[in-house]
Amino acid sequence: MTFSIAAYDPNSQAFGVAVASKFLAVASVVSWARADAGAVATQALGKVSFGPDGLSMMAAGKSAQETLAALLATDPQRDHRQVGIVDRHGGAAAHSGTSCFDWKGHRVGEGFTCQGNILTGPETIAAMADAFAAAKGELADRLLAALLAGDEAGGDKRGKQSAGLLVVKANGGYGGDNDRYLDLRVDDDPEPVTRLRSLVATHHLFFGTPNPEDQMVITADIARELQTIMRTGGYRQAEPDGVWDDASIRAFWALVGNENLEERWHIEINPNSIDRIALEYLRGRFLQK
Repeated sequence: MTFSIAAYDPNSQAFGVAVASKFLAVASVVSWARADAGAVATQALGKVSFGPDGLSMMAAGKSAQETLAALLATDPQRDHRQVGIVDRHGGAAAHSGTSCFDWKGHRVGEGFTCQGNILTGPETIAAMADAFAAAKGELADRLLAALLAGDEAGGDKRGKQSAGLLVVKANGGYGGDNDRYLDLRVDDDPEPVTRLRSLVATHHLFFGTPNPEDQMVITADIARELQTIMRTGGYRQAEPDGVWDDASIRAFWALVGNENLEERWHIEINPNSIDRIALEYLRGRFLQK
C-alpha cells in the first residue's frame, strides 16, 4: 500500500528513502538508512526488522543483492514482502513478492530503486524513476521530485494519508555528531506529499548550508532594515540609524538564536554579512504583516 524510492548520492555520499502511502505514519515503518551502510525500504507486508538487519549486513560488507537474498532466505512470508535496497557503493536491488496486491512492481536504476504496491498502475514507478534521474540538486530534492512525480502519476490507488523523507550522511546531522541530515514526516494529512514539499523547503531554510554567493555585506541600508526588524521583535529599543555596531550585532545574535537561524548567521563567523535567504525570511517574518 505504498510507493517509495531508496537512493544513494555519490557526490555527497548520502543515502535516503522517500515514501508515501494511504497508511498512517508510513515512514516509521518503511524508511531505514545509515551513513556507513546504505538504505532500505521495507513495505507491502512490511517486515520492520529488514531495516536494521539489512543495514547491519551492508555495514559488514554485503552488497544490496546479497543483503536482499539473505533477508528473504529465511522469511516464510517473502511472497508478501516488497523491499528496495541500496548499498554503500550505490548498488541497488529490489523484490516484489508475487502475493503483494496489484499493481505491484519495482524499477532498479543506477544508485536507486523505486517500488510500489496497490498502485494505480506502472506509471507511478516509471514517473518516479524518470523524475529522480532528471532531477538536480541535493539528494533530498531529487527524492522529493521522485515522490511528487509518483503522487501526480497516480500513487496509491486507495488514496493519500502520509509521507516521509529520510536522508543520512556522515556527520550530517544537527551538531555534526550524527548522520541524520534530514528526517521529515507527514503522518496524517489529505495531501501528505505536498505538505512534505513545504517541510523540505523549511528544512533547507533552517539547516541548509548558505551559499557563498548569497552572502551580502551588511551595508547601512541593510543595517537599518535589520535594526527595524529587531525593534519590531523587541530585541532593540533604539531608533534604526544604520550603524552596525557591537550593540546591534549582539541584539541580532539574540534574534537569530530565537528564530533558529544559527546555521545561517553566527556572531563569531560572519558578524558583518548576512545570508540572502535569512534576510528574506526575516523580512517576511517581521516586516510583511
